[in-house]
Amino acid sequence: MRQKILNLSVVLTSLLGYLQWGGGNALFLFQAEAEVLAKLFTKPIEALHPLTILPMLGQLVLLITVFQQKPSRILTWIGIGALSSLLALMLVIGLMGSNPKIIASVLPFFLMALLAIRTQSRKG
Repeated sequence: MRQKILNLSVVLTSLLGYLQWGGGNALFLFQAEAEVLAKLFTKPIEALHPLTILPMLGQLVLLITVFQQKPSRILTWIGIGALSSLLALMLVIGLMGSNPKIIASVLPFFLMALLAIRTQSRKG
């Protein structure tokens, strides 16, 4: 049960990622995901990009583990890895731009991901 809660926490904290760019534009990942999902049905070619599809597939894989009787170690690692592709990039951008909002928004994800991996590894 604990692993399921941790995997769900990884998904939820991934949605809290914060993006900020020129012209006063800012967006949380849950808002960006809603836009991508809307475009997926209206303009699918515009929505298909590795940095949008890969993390969303990671979330889907982690959600699948929540409904498994015993969460799969491989699926947990794949899901976290796919999500990390985007959130690690956001962390690097936040560090390079000295943007504490971006850095603080991705730290909960990495904390939950580390806890999920650590818990999964201990089960053997």
